[in-house]
Parts: sequence; structure tokens; C-alpha cells
Amino acid sequence: MRHFDWSLRSCGVRGHVTYRPDDAALADRLSAETPAGEAWRCLRCEDFVVGEPHGSGPAEDAPLVLRGNALKDALVLRLLAAERLVRGLLLVALAYGIYRFDGARHSLDRVIQEYLPLLRPVADRLGIDLEDTGPVKLIEEALSARHSTLLLVALGVLAYGVLQLVEATGLWLMKRWGEYVAVVGTSVFIPLEVYELLHTVTPLKVGALLLNLFAVVYLLWSKRLFGLRGGKEAFEAERHGASLLEVERAGLVGPRRS
Repeated sequence: MRHFDWSLRSCGVRGHVTYRPDDAALADRLSAETPAGEAWRCLRCEDFVVGEPHGSGPAEDAPLVLRGNALKDALVLRLLAAERLVRGLLLVALAYGIYRFDGARHSLDRVIQEYLPLLRPVADRLGIDLEDTGPVKLIEEALSARHSTLLLVALGVLAYGVLQLVEATGLWLMKRWGEYVAVVGTSVFIPLEVYELLHTVTPLKVGALLLNLFAVVYLLWSKRLFGLRGGKEAFEAERHGASLLEVERAGLVGPRRS
């Protein structure tokens, strides 16, 4: 059974990536004459593709195809983006729920007043104090909250949800501004998460904190944000160097065997 080629699969979905470098010797190694016309080697899957290259210019300006380290970075960023997307949608839904609750608090209060006494005999038999249970206490606290308080809470939750969606968009598109937004937005809430853990420890809280710490450290280190490890200039130099290496590698390897 042949080894599954992810690069070839990616080209099948997204199309090939061909490039004509200005360096004549390198361009000769990347091109070939075929009965169907001139063909150029794909920088991703290394197959020859008949037709004009998709781009041209200095080798260091060649597109950085998603393979090797670039593919790993894209995978990590998009996993983080997916997590941010889910969290953002849940927060937006929660904000809407708080807003709707504020408008229907009188109906909910009436339901509580009518049905709580009916449940009390059953709870007494089970040895449960309904007024002291978490859900009932939470509902009573929410019912006693002011309209302005609930509105501020809803707006705060909505703002946080929108921030998560912005982070998700920037990370999915692999934009540098998205990486900055993700680092700043995540770092701001880490002290709050630590404070929450000091009071109650749950697997969900621990997992969320570890994920956020990983995201911040990974983005800071790998993307060289805020001047770390040479900053943007070093990051761009590394990316251009990777592009050049991809072009040279594609030009040096032999033809793909079927």
C-alpha cells in the first residue's frame, strides 16, 4: 500500500503552486519542456504542471506553501481558531439568553412561586433543602438583580464573545493582527482564571487555563510577537528563508516517480 501523500491531496483540493524564480539556473531546474508545452514543478507536491507559473520574482518572495513547519503552524492556528469560534458563539448565545431573561423575569418569577411549593414536599422526603440548592439560589440572585446590572452583564458577555470571534477570524486567516489580538485578549483573562481556580478546581477550568497558556506562549514564541526573538523583521526573514528553501528544494529533487 502506497504512503498517503498529504501534499498531493492538498494540491488536489487547493490546486498546485508553481513559481518562476528570477535566478535562471534555478528556473531551469524548476521547469521542463513537454509535448503539451512548458511545465513547472509544484512547490508543494513536486509534480510538474503544464502551463504558465502562478507567480514569478525573486526566489525569497516565493509563496510559502503549507508543508513542513508552515503546515504545522497552520494546523495549530486553525485548531485555536476553531476553539475560539465555538467559545465565541456560546458567549454570544449566553449574552442573548441573559437579555431575554431580563425581559421575561416576571414570568420566571411567577413560575418559581407557583411550582417551588409543589416540589417542596418531594424535596423534604429526599432530605433536600430546595432554597439552599445551587440552581434555586442562582435563579433567586438573578431575579433580585437590577435591570441595569443584567444589561451590563449581557453587554460584557457579548463583548467577550465578539472578541473571541475576532480572534478566531484572525487566527484562521493566519493574520499577524489576529495573533496579537489573541495574545492580548487571552492574557487579560488569565489572572481571572487563576483566581477562579484558587476557589474551585474543576477539570474544565484547568483545561481552559492550560489551553490559554499554551496559546499565549506558542504565539509569542513561534510568531515572534512584541519584539520577541527579533520581532517582525526576524519573523519575515525566517518566512522568506523558508520560501527560498522550498524553491531550491523543489528545484533540486528529481522527477516524481509514479
